[in-house]
Amino acid sequence: MGLGHSPLNRRRHATATTLARRARRQQDHDPLDGRRPDVIVYRAETIDLTPTRPEHVLLVVEIVSPGSETTDRIVKVEQYATAGIPFHWRVEHAATGVPIVHTDVLDPSSGACRQGEMFTGAIKATAPFPVAVDLGA
Repeated sequence: MGLGHSPLNRRRHATATTLARRARRQQDHDPLDGRRPDVIVYRAETIDLTPTRPEHVLLVVEIVSPGSETTDRIVKVEQYATAGIPFHWRVEHAATGVPIVHTDVLDPSSGACRQGEMFTGAIKATAPFPVAVDLGA
């Protein structure tokens, strides 16, 4: 058996590989824990920067699906706040067929999200930027 194939060398290689992966994960820690929002709006000045970091994100939008209500309404809001993302919108399906958009705004002093505006029928927001969207179209 050659030196490269001995059980001891395989264990050492596996241990070194595991340690390298752990170090890489800690270095590239993803504060969103792998979450990928349905819509992301980046700050214009950061659009060409890589890797994309949470501080580059201005707004995330989540569309609530059946079965993901708790995750979308509670877990993701907390994760986005922890990551420092200043605006979070959540789109819910209403019985009327017209979506309802709930907005959350990060309070920089507490690091927690507070409820913002709620839109039904049309979004007419001024923050984080002026935008108007007809939700019934």
